[in-house]
Amino acid sequence: MRFTPIAALLLASFAFQSLAAEQRRYTILVDNGVKAGEQIVDIADNGELKVRFIFKDNGRGPELNESIKLNADGTIASYSGQGKSTFGSVINEKFNRDGNNASWSAGEQKGQTKVSGAVMYLPVDGSPELSSIAINAIKKSGTNSIALLPSGTLSQQTVSDLIVEKGGEKQQVQLLVQTGVGLVPNFVWATSGENPRLFASIAPGYLTLIEEGWQENAVKMAEMQQQAETKLLTEMASNIPKELPGLTVLRNVRIFDSKTTKVGSASDVYLLRGKITSIVPTGTLNTPVQNDIDGKGRMVVPGLFDMHGHISRWEGPLHLAAGVTTLRDMGNDNATIQAIIDETQHQQLLAPTVVPTGFLEGESPFSARNGFVVKDLAGAKSAIDWYAAHGYPQLKIYNSFPKEILKDTVTYAHSRGLRVSGHVPAFLKAEDVIAAGFDEIQHINQMLLNFLVKPDTDTRTLERFYLPAQQVAGLDLQSKKVQDYIKLMKDKGIVVDPTLATFDFLKKVDGEVGDPWKAIVHHLPPDLQRRYATAELDIPDAATAKLYAKSYAKMVEFVGMMYKAGIPVVAGTDELAGFTLQGELELLVKAGLTPAQALQVATLNGARYSKVEASKGSIEVGKDADLLLVDGDPTKNISDIRQLAMVITQNQAIYPMDIYQSMGIKPFVTAKPVIKQSAAAPGKGAGGAKHGHRH
Repeated sequence: MRFTPIAALLLASFAFQSLAAEQRRYTILVDNGVKAGEQIVDIADNGELKVRFIFKDNGRGPELNESIKLNADGTIASYSGQGKSTFGSVINEKFNRDGNNASWSAGEQKGQTKVSGAVMYLPVDGSPELSSIAINAIKKSGTNSIALLPSGTLSQQTVSDLIVEKGGEKQQVQLLVQTGVGLVPNFVWATSGENPRLFASIAPGYLTLIEEGWQENAVKMAEMQQQAETKLLTEMASNIPKELPGLTVLRNVRIFDSKTTKVGSASDVYLLRGKITSIVPTGTLNTPVQNDIDGKGRMVVPGLFDMHGHISRWEGPLHLAAGVTTLRDMGNDNATIQAIIDETQHQQLLAPTVVPTGFLEGESPFSARNGFVVKDLAGAKSAIDWYAAHGYPQLKIYNSFPKEILKDTVTYAHSRGLRVSGHVPAFLKAEDVIAAGFDEIQHINQMLLNFLVKPDTDTRTLERFYLPAQQVAGLDLQSKKVQDYIKLMKDKGIVVDPTLATFDFLKKVDGEVGDPWKAIVHHLPPDLQRRYATAELDIPDAATAKLYAKSYAKMVEFVGMMYKAGIPVVAGTDELAGFTLQGELELLVKAGLTPAQALQVATLNGARYSKVEASKGSIEVGKDADLLLVDGDPTKNISDIRQLAMVITQNQAIYPMDIYQSMGIKPFVTAKPVIKQSAAAPGKGAGGAKHGHRH
């Protein structure tokens, strides 16, 4: 997985001095206690901070060294950050405030402005210590917010307090919720008193950063944080969707048939209890309805499938706003994903329907600690039994999985009714996992590493990204070995999940936004606009940039070759929720698919290879009413898929505009289709009060 909310927080690290007057140490833990990094903060007598931050998970992660001087009001007077980002790009960021003059540089991004009063600089790639500085600066301001540079405002509220213990020592900490940075509220734990600082940052089910020695309190803190998050999430799930009680008609719409890729004439679609009950030519069925929606000739497309997500509780609204009504989760903390499914079904969480994939990894220093991490076949079978019992239709095998038990594991998974997909484990080729019985392969780099790896190439490291960037440019896609490989995949019925959009980062140079996000980046909050204009790989010069761009172009071309050869393709992302799928469809068209074929991939193929084709993937009587009301015609211009006026799913109507505005995003469509509800709608009494409303 590439993008998670915690990754935005944990982008940094750096060298510390041994003669500090005070030192604070934080440890970073994943998977219930496995150490994955640390942050060390040295504070000199003059108050200058030296920070070293390092975080490594799944064979990658940032390293950052920072020097920070503070003003009397607690804001940053000067900042210097150097290091490497998660995927190896160079971090070199500076900020300086001299009186009312502020200037900054972060790679190719530079700026200056006049300022007055308390203003907090927000680095593109900063360590979690920046949270400490912001928390204290807000406290000193006597308010609950502070202005940010280059733009924006960080607001902060106290949610609850807790007494934590370490041996016989006790202290009070407070849970804070911050807004104004990123797309969702950020929960952090801080110390109390006149000079509060960061105490812990927790991503429940994944990661804990906490002051060293206080780790035993993390479980209780995570529980309290989840309760606070649940309250906000439940309010969103209650306030944004519009319930569709009784019979609903969607009038005067043109239906995209995902089976034929054709668009029909004007039709009326009737819905009841979340199912499609009738499809007739417009105006031919005269029956009373409780909810009447005039489509005004718009196109209706089946709800989209994102076939490669790692969903968090906060990402659901972004997916829905982009038309993703079903998400195949490709590896998550098992307890977390089960809770998300339960909360969504009980309308306590605004999220797409989730189809879970069981994550299976082998034990190593590079292990990604989602799902089950196993050492032998008995452990693998036990994990598969758990997934089968919990209704998982698919298994995902990861980088460190033991190659000695791979074939037997795949055979056992098939015997339990699970499809098998995944990365290509280290020291194997894609041809090896095909021979072992894989049904599907994730990621375009994993497919093309087949021609690049040597027996000792460890693809658990960043080599799995740099090798394709450096060498695919020189790969002859018409050569016999490549054509034989395509034939092998076709003959074995392999499905491919290329996630082309996420691999745009292989060619992205500093100062430029990647192609899949150019159309949406100016709709995002300012801090994300800056982040999406930074390089992720180390691209030191123009020649390297040209080479990597050529390699990426061949990756896109290769996906088109596979599709034309009859190899099933699915549309997945593994990046920014919602928006990335739209960029993925554009890349499929660039690869040679027609816009209508790209829509078919994101609808019918999604349902078929999630094993839910009986209920989803096409607009037919008896199937789930997962419907997108689209302005424009995405069968002619695939980019029109961003022009969503309404999303219908789970017996609710959702205006993407409402979600985007609640998250600080500029909407793409502002005209809302009107839902006319009859006075006799079920659930309303004589006084018109709605019964059974969620609270």
